[in-house]
This record gives sequence, C-alpha cells and structure tokens, in this order.
Amino acid sequence: MSPHRTRRRIPEATVARLPVYLQILIEQSDGGVESVSSEGLAELAGVNAAKVRKDLSYLGSYGTRGVGYEVEYLVFQIRRELGLDHEWPVVIVGAGNLGQALAGYGGFNGRGFPVAGIVDIDPGKVGTVVADTTVRPLDELPDIVARGGIRIGVVATPAGAAQDAADRLIAAGVTSILNFAPMVLSVPSTISVRKVDLAVELQILSYHEQRKSNGVARTGDGGQVHALPADRQRGANA
Repeated sequence: MSPHRTRRRIPEATVARLPVYLQILIEQSDGGVESVSSEGLAELAGVNAAKVRKDLSYLGSYGTRGVGYEVEYLVFQIRRELGLDHEWPVVIVGAGNLGQALAGYGGFNGRGFPVAGIVDIDPGKVGTVVADTTVRPLDELPDIVARGGIRIGVVATPAGAAQDAADRLIAAGVTSILNFAPMVLSVPSTISVRKVDLAVELQILSYHEQRKSNGVARTGDGGQVHALPADRQRGANA
C-alpha cells in the first residue's frame, strides 16, 4: 500500500490552508524559486512556521534542514492530496447574474473544475449561451450529471430556491455542493457542503478594518500586533 493511502486523516483547518499554500507555491515556481523555507511560506501565508511544518507533515513532507521544501515537489504533493491530479466537472444550478459570472470565471477551468452544465427553471434563460455553455432546463439536471460523471454541484439560485436546487442535485447523484445562496442547506450527512456567503466575508473584513483603525490587527496566532502590511492581509484569517 502506498504512503499516500496510509497517511492519517488531515484536519479540516489544514485542508482549508492547503489551497493557500498551493497558490503561493505556484506563484513562487512561476518566479523561478526552487525551494522555500517554512518561515518563508509562513510569512507569505500569514501563519506561523510551526503551523506550516505541522500542516505539511500530514502530506509526509518534512523539508530538508538548511534547504527547506522543494517547491515543485510540494506543489505535486498538495495537488495530489486535494485531488487536483484530474479534473472535476461541475454543474451550476441558476443562470442568473451570479450563475453567469461563475460560469464565465476562468479559474474554474484553469484549476481543474470545468463547467459541464448550467441549468435554470426560467424559460427565458433556457437556450441562452453562457461562456460557451448552453443553459438547459432544470429537469435535465439528472441527465447532465449522469453523462458528465459530475459529483460537484454549485447552487447559484436565490435563497428561496436553494434547498430545492440542493435536493435536485443530490437526487441526480451529486455528492458535494458549493452553496452561494444566503441560507443553510439541509442535506444528508454523506453530502459535503461548502457555503460561500459574500456578506459574511465583508463583515469579517469590516471587523479587521475596525481593528486596524484602532491600531491593532489579529495575527495568525490570535495575538495582537500593529496593523498588518497590505501584502499580509490575504492570509490574516488563515
């Protein structure tokens, strides 16, 4: 059995930080950087070095004293752990402004999540083309999921329609849902749900702006320091 199969389960907090590390490492690699220390990665991610070393240890990566981590190999390890060594097609429920914006977001395709379908209940939207994908009737969702082998669905509907959208996705065979609707979905325990609430994110930023205006900001360790430099704001919540 491979080491990849025998590693212990990674904590959710670590899983949430891995994409941050990955993006930083890709940027470093594109810039010609071949190795990075835990301290250097920690500074860029806005966490402490001990946390970085702990997180990466779950991947079986411990770096080399005096050298650090090989950037290219670390990118490979994180991509493998996140399941990014192959594509995960997604289907979007809701072809309104948000759904159209998500369908046109190049980051989905570029990062291994091609949009395989968009569905909507509005006859006025069905048949229109969004980012080279034709909007299809909501009733065709099961066929789209089955044909594309889709396991990830995106809910981009108004709040009132979100639960029905989730129920339909689950009935069609989707097992993971990214929810942009401003409500909590009720799903079976076997279904993974990630909620993206832009209003909540803005409220968190409001908190940090208030703290900065008082001359302090939260660090990655929960302490208080003077307001973080602009290039560190990205990782302040890590």
